[in-house]
Amino acid sequence: MKQVPFKGSAVAIVTPMREDFSINYDKLGELIDWQIEQGTDCIVICGTTGESSVMTDEEHVECIRFAVEKVARRVPVVAGCGSNDTGYAIWLSKEAKAAGADCLLHVTPYYNKTSQKGLVAHFYAIADATDLPVILYNVPSRTGLNIQPQTYAELCKHPNIVATKEANNDIAALCKTVSLCGDDLIIYSGNDDQIVPILSMGGMGVISVLANIMPKETHQLTQTFFDGDVTGAAKMQANIMGIVSALFCDVNPVPVKQALNLMGKNVGPCRLPLVEMSDAGLAQLKGELKKWNLI
Repeated sequence: MKQVPFKGSAVAIVTPMREDFSINYDKLGELIDWQIEQGTDCIVICGTTGESSVMTDEEHVECIRFAVEKVARRVPVVAGCGSNDTGYAIWLSKEAKAAGADCLLHVTPYYNKTSQKGLVAHFYAIADATDLPVILYNVPSRTGLNIQPQTYAELCKHPNIVATKEANNDIAALCKTVSLCGDDLIIYSGNDDQIVPILSMGGMGVISVLANIMPKETHQLTQTFFDGDVTGAAKMQANIMGIVSALFCDVNPVPVKQALNLMGKNVGPCRLPLVEMSDAGLAQLKGELKKWNLI
């Protein structure tokens, strides 16, 4: 098996903003400390949940640098560096390496997209650019592009391509990927509603939105499974389905930032084009937060 970037629960951490939409690094530092204190196994900075798509280059690199320094080797730091521009993704990967990141997260090219052959060329070029391990991110609902099992079989031949964050909702395809790749590709759940199903197929953990508000519980779910209590983990998975649904009743990260604000974490707004959630969505979110005694 290739080197495992992390095992357990990684938080796809939000990026706190002030009311003027500038990044609130003091608050980001508080969140990182709280996450680690609560048992989170890895910090994923500048992912989708971190609003990387609306950051300047300078902000993106500074967020990675800040997270690395704040974490101070307590847990691994995975840096989101994905782009639909291969050259830019390579540049950002090198910047993340210089900033001290432990691992890179790269989403499939979006909008312009590519063929399956193009995916191999894109990810190979990125993996050749640094010696950091690369986690692929397959999320067709956002990118319009899906990594096929046979493509995974080619991608995992690269020594630096070690894992995937799988969020295509196709468990059958994931089974095929596992059968083709074996120990050459580590699997992480990219969906909080599929943590246990993916762990049951040999997955090593989750890159989680839920962990932003329930870090201890998300870690405990994965640890319960790894400790051999599959039935207990399955019950925990079933119990979180309501709160997970509420966190995705609007575009991520709108609900999770709203939840953190309701919890008193004061992470501020999302940057445009994301706006406040509907009254109905807010009511659903508040109801689930109350059930978990989070507000």
